[in-house]
Amino acid sequence: MSASLSRSTKRIAVLAVALSSALVAAGCTSNDPATTPAASTQQASNAVSDNDAPGKKVVIGFSGPAADHGWLAAVNNSALAEAKKYSDVEFKVAEGTNDASLQISQIETFINDKVDAIVLLPTDVAALTEVATKAMQAGITVVNVDREFSSPFAARTTVLGDNYGMGVSAGTYACKLIKDKGLSNPVIAEIAGIDSLPLTQDRSQGFKDALSECGLDVDNRVAADFTVEGGEEAATNLLQAAPKIDFLWNHDDDQGVGVLAAIDNAEAVPAPPAGRAPATSEYVAGTSVGLGSAEVARRELTLDDLYAVLRVQIDEWTAEADTYAAHGQAEAGDRLRREADVLRGYLPG
Repeated sequence: MSASLSRSTKRIAVLAVALSSALVAAGCTSNDPATTPAASTQQASNAVSDNDAPGKKVVIGFSGPAADHGWLAAVNNSALAEAKKYSDVEFKVAEGTNDASLQISQIETFINDKVDAIVLLPTDVAALTEVATKAMQAGITVVNVDREFSSPFAARTTVLGDNYGMGVSAGTYACKLIKDKGLSNPVIAEIAGIDSLPLTQDRSQGFKDALSECGLDVDNRVAADFTVEGGEEAATNLLQAAPKIDFLWNHDDDQGVGVLAAIDNAEAVPAPPAGRAPATSEYVAGTSVGLGSAEVARRELTLDDLYAVLRVQIDEWTAEADTYAAHGQAEAGDRLRREADVLRGYLPG
């Protein structure tokens, strides 16, 4: 990072990092002659103080999808909290929307207001690329978050997650798990997010590529929409089409709540065939009445099944803890490791 960057540029960069929920570490080198340790310490101290000092007022506009997902809500909250730390930042947040036309009008308003920068998480990358390019041409710095524009001229910088790597990690884990369990001809399924998004396509490609490394592929794939309801509907359809699945990868945490609900429901004991249900109502044949009559027994898990569930959860929490630690979130990582240790205490020997 050059020392000539203005405080305004630094403020914009800080907000971009907050919006991406990422931890960015930057290293700097200098062509200046070597100095004594004491002088170096003094210079570092002065640099930090100068960067933190208020400068010229910066107006940053933010527009993103409706915060109907846990991650999106966290993005918004993180950016707002970061902006409040700086007296020289005016942070304008447009109302979250999943309507591309409305989001375009929000960006046009920011352009007319002559903001210094726009941080944009587009609801539709194809539809928003043109107006983002227009903002860049007007001299406004555009920071593209999470969903990449279709033109490199639409943003000064782009902040993305490693979506391909996410798929590779899932596929690599599938290969290891299937090998450890000695499964032959395993049935592998995938519940993707919104299929039209490049990030979803990258995740699926990474999953496919990793599976191919161990001679496996995806047998059944459906797409949902990153919501609880969408996850449950997609999983229900998948389980009806493929009642036997050995490994299932779901792309999203909120969506996963619905997926688990569908799996739980699929474990219910099937209803008796027509004509064999007991007639317990004097008005409608084949029905039941009374307290608990609508309940149905669930499939009972063996002790080995329960241990297997615990081991998977322990492995997941341990892997997540390592990820947190790698990104400087040691406290969060330690918490997950303690929770994994509690579960580990229930396993035999």
